[in-house]
Amino acid sequence: MEPFILQNDSFFVIKNWIDQFPGLTAGITTKNGGVSRDHFSSLNFGFHVGDEQKSVCQNRDRLAELIDFPLDNWVGAEQTHEVFVRKISASDRGQGARSYEDAFKSTDGFYTSERGILLTLCFADCVPLFFIAPKAGMIGCAHAGWKGTVHGIARNMAEAWEKEGIKPSEIYAAIGPSICEKCYIVDDRVLTFVQNTLESVEKKPYNQIKEGQYRLDLQETNKLIMMAAGIPEQNISVTRLCSSCDQDHFYSHRRDSGKTGRMAAFIGWKEEVKP
Repeated sequence: MEPFILQNDSFFVIKNWIDQFPGLTAGITTKNGGVSRDHFSSLNFGFHVGDEQKSVCQNRDRLAELIDFPLDNWVGAEQTHEVFVRKISASDRGQGARSYEDAFKSTDGFYTSERGILLTLCFADCVPLFFIAPKAGMIGCAHAGWKGTVHGIARNMAEAWEKEGIKPSEIYAAIGPSICEKCYIVDDRVLTFVQNTLESVEKKPYNQIKEGQYRLDLQETNKLIMMAAGIPEQNISVTRLCSSCDQDHFYSHRRDSGKTGRMAAFIGWKEEVKP
Protein backbone atom coordinates (compact mmCIF):
# COMPACT_ATOMS: atom_id res chain seq x y z
CA MET A 1 0.00 0.00 0.00
CA GLU A 2 1.31 3.46 -0.95
CA PRO A 3 2.17 5.33 2.29
CA PHE A 4 2.10 8.83 0.73
CA ILE A 5 -1.41 10.02 -0.11
CA LEU A 6 -2.19 13.28 -1.92
CA GLN A 7 -3.98 15.49 0.61
CA ASN A 8 -4.58 18.31 -1.84
CA ASP A 9 -2.83 19.79 -4.87
CA SER A 10 0.08 21.03 -2.75
CA PHE A 11 1.17 18.13 -0.53
CA PHE A 12 1.16 14.43 0.23
CA VAL A 13 0.87 13.07 3.77
CA ILE A 14 2.01 9.83 5.40
CA LYS A 15 -1.62 8.85 5.87
CA ASN A 16 -1.15 5.86 8.14
CA TRP A 17 0.99 7.86 10.57
CA ILE A 18 -1.21 10.90 10.87
CA ASP A 19 -4.27 8.67 11.34
CA GLN A 20 -2.55 6.69 14.11
CA PHE A 21 -0.86 9.53 15.98
CA PRO A 22 -3.04 12.53 16.89
CA GLY A 23 -1.22 15.84 16.60
CA LEU A 24 1.33 14.57 14.07
CA THR A 25 1.78 16.15 10.67
CA ALA A 26 4.13 14.50 8.19
CA GLY A 27 4.51 14.56 4.43
CA ILE A 28 6.08 16.16 1.40
CA THR A 29 4.99 19.01 -0.83
CA THR A 30 4.32 18.94 -4.55
CA LYS A 31 5.42 21.62 -7.00
CA ASN A 32 1.87 22.96 -7.33
CA GLY A 33 -0.11 25.75 -5.72
CA GLY A 34 2.57 28.39 -5.15
CA VAL A 35 3.63 31.76 -6.50
CA SER A 36 7.09 31.04 -7.95
CA ARG A 37 7.55 31.53 -11.69
CA ASP A 38 9.52 30.19 -14.67
CA HIS A 39 11.28 26.87 -13.95
CA PHE A 40 10.45 27.26 -10.24
CA SER A 41 6.75 27.04 -11.02
CA SER A 42 5.16 27.14 -8.64
CA LEU A 43 5.54 25.89 -5.05
CA ASN A 44 9.32 26.12 -4.63
CA PHE A 45 10.68 25.85 -1.07
CA GLY A 46 14.41 26.17 -1.81
CA PHE A 47 16.06 29.48 -0.95
CA HIS A 48 19.35 28.40 -2.53
CA VAL A 49 18.25 27.69 -6.12
CA GLY A 50 17.96 31.26 -7.43
CA ASP A 51 14.27 31.92 -6.81
CA GLU A 52 13.17 35.19 -5.23
CA GLN A 53 13.25 35.00 -1.43
CA LYS A 54 9.91 36.76 -1.27
CA SER A 55 8.30 34.05 -3.41
CA VAL A 56 9.81 31.24 -1.33
CA CYS A 57 8.52 32.83 1.87
CA GLN A 58 5.06 33.24 0.35
CA ASN A 59 5.09 29.55 -0.60
CA ARG A 60 6.11 28.63 2.92
CA ASP A 61 3.38 30.81 4.40
CA ARG A 62 0.87 29.00 2.17
CA LEU A 63 1.94 25.58 3.42
CA ALA A 64 2.02 26.81 7.02
CA GLU A 65 -1.63 27.78 6.65
CA LEU A 66 -2.61 24.55 4.89
CA ILE A 67 -1.09 22.29 7.56
CA ASP A 68 -1.83 24.66 10.45
CA PHE A 69 1.80 24.93 11.55
CA PRO A 70 3.16 28.50 11.95
CA LEU A 71 6.23 29.31 9.85
CA ASP A 72 7.98 30.73 12.90
CA ASN A 73 7.96 27.19 14.35
CA TRP A 74 9.79 25.63 11.38
CA VAL A 75 13.48 24.74 11.20
CA GLY A 76 15.52 24.35 8.02
CA ALA A 77 19.03 23.34 7.03
CA GLU A 78 21.90 24.14 4.72
CA GLN A 79 22.00 20.61 3.31
CA THR A 80 25.44 19.42 2.21
CA HIS A 81 24.92 15.73 1.28
CA GLU A 82 26.64 14.62 4.46
CA VAL A 83 25.41 12.57 7.43
CA PHE A 84 25.14 14.93 10.40
CA VAL A 85 21.79 14.71 12.22
CA ARG A 86 20.89 17.39 14.75
CA LYS A 87 18.59 17.26 17.77
CA ILE A 88 16.21 20.23 17.77
CA SER A 89 14.58 21.98 20.73
CA ALA A 90 12.01 24.75 21.09
CA SER A 91 14.74 27.40 21.27
CA ASP A 92 15.75 26.52 17.68
CA ARG A 93 12.37 27.35 16.18
CA GLY A 94 12.51 29.76 13.27
CA GLN A 95 16.08 28.99 12.15
CA GLY A 96 16.06 28.50 8.40
CA ALA A 97 12.35 29.18 8.18
CA ARG A 98 12.46 32.53 6.38
CA SER A 99 16.01 32.66 5.00
CA TYR A 100 18.90 30.43 4.00
CA GLU A 101 21.44 32.53 5.88
CA ASP A 102 20.27 31.45 9.33
CA ALA A 103 19.57 27.81 8.43
CA PHE A 104 21.48 25.14 10.34
CA LYS A 105 24.86 24.69 8.66
CA SER A 106 26.13 21.35 7.33
CA THR A 107 23.04 19.50 8.52
CA ASP A 108 21.12 16.79 6.63
CA GLY A 109 18.88 15.44 9.35
CA PHE A 110 16.78 16.65 12.27
CA TYR A 111 15.05 14.92 15.17
CA THR A 112 13.04 16.01 18.20
CA SER A 113 10.53 14.81 20.76
CA GLU A 114 9.22 18.30 21.52
CA ARG A 115 5.90 19.66 20.34
CA GLY A 116 5.41 22.79 18.29
CA ILE A 117 8.44 22.25 16.02
CA LEU A 118 8.22 21.47 12.29
CA LEU A 119 11.33 19.77 10.92
CA THR A 120 11.78 20.60 7.22
CA LEU A 121 14.28 19.64 4.53
CA CYS A 122 14.35 20.30 0.77
CA PHE A 123 14.37 17.73 -2.05
CA ALA A 124 14.39 17.33 -5.83
CA ASP A 125 15.36 13.64 -6.43
CA CYS A 126 17.23 12.80 -3.20
CA VAL A 127 15.46 10.48 -0.78
CA PRO A 128 13.42 11.91 2.11
CA LEU A 129 13.58 9.62 5.13
CA PHE A 130 10.99 9.95 7.87
CA PHE A 131 11.29 8.35 11.32
CA ILE A 132 9.02 7.95 14.32
CA ALA A 133 9.31 6.11 17.65
CA PRO A 134 5.73 6.34 18.95
CA LYS A 135 6.40 5.25 22.54
CA ALA A 136 9.12 7.87 23.02
CA GLY A 137 7.39 10.51 20.90
CA MET A 138 10.57 10.96 18.87
CA ILE A 139 10.31 12.05 15.23
CA GLY A 140 12.93 12.75 12.60
CA CYS A 141 13.61 13.53 8.96
CA ALA A 142 16.76 13.05 6.87
CA HIS A 143 18.02 13.99 3.41
CA ALA A 144 19.68 11.08 1.59
CA GLY A 145 21.26 11.67 -1.79
CA TRP A 146 23.66 8.97 -2.93
CA LYS A 147 26.42 10.33 -0.68
CA GLY A 148 24.23 10.56 2.40
CA THR A 149 22.80 7.14 1.61
CA VAL A 150 26.08 5.22 1.25
CA HIS A 151 27.69 7.00 4.19
CA GLY A 152 24.77 5.97 6.36
CA ILE A 153 22.61 8.90 7.39
CA ALA A 154 19.77 6.43 8.10
CA ARG A 155 22.08 4.46 10.39
CA ASN A 156 23.23 7.68 12.06
CA MET A 157 19.63 8.55 12.90
CA ALA A 158 19.05 5.14 14.47
CA GLU A 159 22.29 5.41 16.45
CA ALA A 160 21.42 8.92 17.68
CA TRP A 161 18.08 7.60 18.91
CA GLU A 162 19.75 4.67 20.64
CA LYS A 163 21.67 7.22 22.70
CA GLU A 164 18.26 8.65 23.65
CA GLY A 165 17.23 5.21 24.95
CA ILE A 166 15.22 4.20 21.86
CA LYS A 167 15.85 0.72 20.48
CA PRO A 168 15.96 0.34 16.66
CA SER A 169 13.12 -2.17 16.96
CA GLU A 170 10.90 0.66 18.27
CA ILE A 171 11.51 2.85 15.21
CA TYR A 172 9.17 3.11 12.22
CA ALA A 173 10.40 4.65 8.97
CA ALA A 174 8.88 5.91 5.73
CA ILE A 175 10.91 6.37 2.55
CA GLY A 176 9.44 9.16 0.48
CA PRO A 177 9.08 10.31 -3.14
CA SER A 178 12.47 10.44 -4.85
CA ILE A 179 14.14 9.35 -8.07
CA CYS A 180 13.42 5.72 -8.96
CA GLU A 181 15.74 3.01 -10.22
CA LYS A 182 14.60 3.43 -13.84
CA CYS A 183 15.52 7.12 -13.80
CA TYR A 184 18.74 6.97 -11.76
CA ILE A 185 21.84 5.88 -13.66
CA VAL A 186 25.22 5.92 -11.90
CA ASP A 187 28.82 5.15 -12.82
CA ASP A 188 31.48 2.82 -11.42
CA ARG A 189 32.66 5.38 -8.87
CA VAL A 190 29.25 5.66 -7.20
CA LEU A 191 28.64 1.94 -7.46
CA THR A 192 31.86 1.17 -5.60
CA PHE A 193 30.58 3.13 -2.59
CA VAL A 194 27.27 1.25 -2.75
CA GLN A 195 29.02 -2.12 -2.97
CA ASN A 196 31.23 -1.32 0.03
CA THR A 197 28.18 -0.25 2.06
CA LEU A 198 26.17 -3.37 1.19
CA GLU A 199 28.89 -6.03 1.18
CA SER A 200 26.83 -8.46 3.28
CA VAL A 201 23.57 -7.97 1.35
CA GLU A 202 22.71 -10.83 -0.98
CA LYS A 203 20.22 -9.12 -3.28
CA LYS A 204 21.80 -5.92 -4.52
CA PRO A 205 19.70 -2.79 -5.25
CA TYR A 206 21.34 -2.12 -8.65
CA ASN A 207 21.58 -3.57 -12.15
CA GLN A 208 24.20 -3.07 -14.83
CA ILE A 209 22.77 -1.71 -18.07
CA LYS A 210 26.06 -1.38 -19.99
CA GLU A 211 29.75 -1.06 -19.33
CA GLY A 212 30.28 1.43 -16.50
CA GLN A 213 26.58 2.29 -16.10
CA TYR A 214 24.08 0.97 -13.55
CA ARG A 215 20.51 1.55 -12.48
CA LEU A 216 20.55 2.25 -8.73
CA ASP A 217 17.54 1.98 -6.43
CA LEU A 218 18.28 4.57 -3.75
CA GLN A 219 15.01 3.89 -1.95
CA GLU A 220 15.81 0.19 -1.57
CA THR A 221 19.41 0.99 -0.60
CA ASN A 222 18.17 3.12 2.29
CA LYS A 223 15.75 0.39 3.34
CA LEU A 224 18.60 -2.15 3.45
CA ILE A 225 20.73 0.24 5.52
CA MET A 226 17.84 0.78 7.95
CA MET A 227 17.39 -2.96 8.32
CA ALA A 228 21.13 -3.42 8.93
CA ALA A 229 20.81 -0.77 11.68
CA GLY A 230 18.16 -2.91 13.40
CA ILE A 231 14.91 -1.34 12.18
CA PRO A 232 12.55 -4.25 11.41
CA GLU A 233 11.58 -4.64 7.76
CA GLN A 234 7.89 -4.63 8.67
CA ASN A 235 8.39 -1.18 10.25
CA ILE A 236 9.62 0.36 6.98
CA SER A 237 7.22 1.63 4.31
CA VAL A 238 8.47 2.64 0.87
CA THR A 239 6.77 4.88 -1.66
CA ARG A 240 6.18 3.98 -5.29
CA LEU A 241 6.25 7.65 -6.30
CA CYS A 242 9.18 8.90 -8.38
CA SER A 243 10.23 12.55 -8.45
CA SER A 244 11.36 12.18 -12.08
CA CYS A 245 8.54 10.04 -13.51
CA ASP A 246 5.72 11.86 -11.70
CA GLN A 247 6.39 15.20 -13.30
CA ASP A 248 2.88 16.53 -12.67
CA HIS A 249 3.64 16.51 -8.94
CA PHE A 250 7.38 16.86 -8.37
CA TYR A 251 10.51 18.81 -9.19
CA SER A 252 13.43 16.68 -10.43
CA HIS A 253 17.00 17.95 -10.53
CA ARG A 254 18.03 15.26 -13.01
CA ARG A 255 14.98 15.43 -15.27
CA ASP A 256 15.01 19.25 -15.32
CA SER A 257 18.78 19.52 -15.91
CA GLY A 258 19.36 21.30 -12.60
CA LYS A 259 17.00 24.19 -13.35
CA THR A 260 14.20 23.45 -10.94
CA GLY A 261 12.69 24.11 -7.53
CA ARG A 262 12.61 22.06 -4.36
CA MET A 263 9.88 20.19 -2.50
CA ALA A 264 9.80 20.34 1.30
CA ALA A 265 9.58 17.22 3.44
CA PHE A 266 8.12 17.99 6.85
CA ILE A 267 7.29 16.31 10.13
CA GLY A 268 6.19 17.77 13.45
CA TRP A 269 4.05 17.37 16.54
CA LYS A 270 1.51 20.16 16.88
CA GLU A 271 1.18 21.99 20.17
CA GLU A 272 -1.24 20.28 22.54
CA VAL A 273 -4.56 22.07 22.68
CA LYS A 274 -5.40 23.04 26.25
CA PRO A 275 -8.97 22.15 27.35
